[in-house]
Amino acid sequence: MDERRSPSPCSSRPSSPRTPPSEMFGPVGIEAVLDQLRIKAMKTGFEFNIMVVGQSGLGKSTMVNTLFKSKVWQSTEPNLDVPMPQTLELHSVTHVIEEKGLKLKLTVTDTPGFGDQINNDKCWDPILSYINQQYEQYLQEELLITRQRHIPDTRVHCCVYFVPPTGHCLRPLDIEFLRRLCRTVNVVPVIARADSLTIEERDAFRSRIQQNLKTHCIDVYPQKCFDEDVNDRLLNSKIREQIPFAVVGADREHIVNGRCVLGRKTKWGIIEVENMAHCEFLLLRDLLIRSHLQDLKDITHNVHYENYRVLRLNESHVLPRGPGWVNLAPASPGQLMAPGPGKVRKRANKDAKDEEC
Repeated sequence: MDERRSPSPCSSRPSSPRTPPSEMFGPVGIEAVLDQLRIKAMKTGFEFNIMVVGQSGLGKSTMVNTLFKSKVWQSTEPNLDVPMPQTLELHSVTHVIEEKGLKLKLTVTDTPGFGDQINNDKCWDPILSYINQQYEQYLQEELLITRQRHIPDTRVHCCVYFVPPTGHCLRPLDIEFLRRLCRTVNVVPVIARADSLTIEERDAFRSRIQQNLKTHCIDVYPQKCFDEDVNDRLLNSKIREQIPFAVVGADREHIVNGRCVLGRKTKWGIIEVENMAHCEFLLLRDLLIRSHLQDLKDITHNVHYENYRVLRLNESHVLPRGPGWVNLAPASPGQLMAPGPGKVRKRANKDAKDEEC
């Protein structure tokens, strides 16, 4: 029986240590490690790569600027004289954001043209190809005999998918996209321009979307099988109940009752972005930045990238030629667009059944 098995997506992450702590006679200064990590983080900073996907006019650029309270992305005004692009083109922009001495290298990838065509058949292929290209680039760097001390990380850590506020349910395009992409990257769906729906319509729309995700086996972030302990399970269960978040983006400030707030001014008043009574933008910001940023990066490296790496090595028939040598040809365009992790997941499920037998 072949002992080499592909890692399952749920088992790829390192499990929490279960070794019982040994009896200590006094402090030895272990807590100083936290200070060392903090000093190192202040020196090197962090990298975070986010992709936004959705039709034109859903406020993707504004939402990114609102998330990081910076002019990360300049939105372009619609121009009737400029013809609509016939193909989907991906654009990335990188900024360094600094807060209290801590630097964050943020890369935002936009997907103008997604879903804007009459025929949207396979419009997700360029997105899937781009994500896998970043995995391939990281893999080729890892396989070098003399590697860089720090491999530049351009892998997409999170994909925020903007669902149009139709009030009905997910469109076939949404379902097909999410089915493919959730196996390759962490996907967080949001209801865009939620101020166009009443609270009752918003809640009913969310329930139908959650039912769509369950019916079509679409596992968006945070995935249930990656909850490591009781605290993770409790926190992530509350998040899963509220996904997709109903969000509103705004990068202009207004005065409300003597306070300066981010919001959108309408004829009926000002929609405050950071007011939970108006929208759920705060939940999205907390998930992406304040509570789960590092977890998004960990799952990207330990699960999605690992699945891609295993698949590529298996497909290339890797033959060791001595310490540090790997014979791996660059991926073809067809391999980059193929949903590779899905194959690894199926093989892992088969291995799990064999173990049960």
